[in-house]
Amino acid sequence: MGSDKGLLKLNDKLFIEHIMLAMKPLVDSIIIVSNNNTYDQFGYERITDEVKDAGPLAGLYSGLSHSKTRYNLVLSCDIPLIQTEVLKTLIDTDYKNYDVVQIQSENKTMPLIALYNKECMDKCLKLLHDGERRLRVAVGQLNTKTVSIQPRWQEYVKNINTKDDLNEITNAVKH
Repeated sequence: MGSDKGLLKLNDKLFIEHIMLAMKPLVDSIIIVSNNNTYDQFGYERITDEVKDAGPLAGLYSGLSHSKTRYNLVLSCDIPLIQTEVLKTLIDTDYKNYDVVQIQSENKTMPLIALYNKECMDKCLKLLHDGERRLRVAVGQLNTKTVSIQPRWQEYVKNINTKDDLNEITNAVKH
């Protein structure tokens, strides 16, 4: 995309604001993992990656290591259409029997729309020390449950990765 996706706008709100609004009814606190201090404007705890330049796995590890709760809702910054009702499906499952509960949409698993047990940070750190950067590798080694969402919610979990993606949802939301 060429810029920090969480700071892109959709309907006069930044992506991160849409995401925080969807999360707020379900969580006690929010931690933002980013090296960009622009996120400080929201008044939430912001932390930087403890393992630098190591991708989403490092971001997950950093967030979990600073979390004060056992179960953590983890979301990427590129899903501005996300809705509380979709996230609630993660919490409504028997998540306490798993390390990870992730969303699946159109046969694609989404490890960055998921609930993580804080104890996952140990596996993340081990993999990072072994040179692994891919979150999917970690999820594959953890006790993971996948929750398929209803077809009508598929748009809500769409990742916005390109300018074309952004134009598509901007035009769809206007109509």
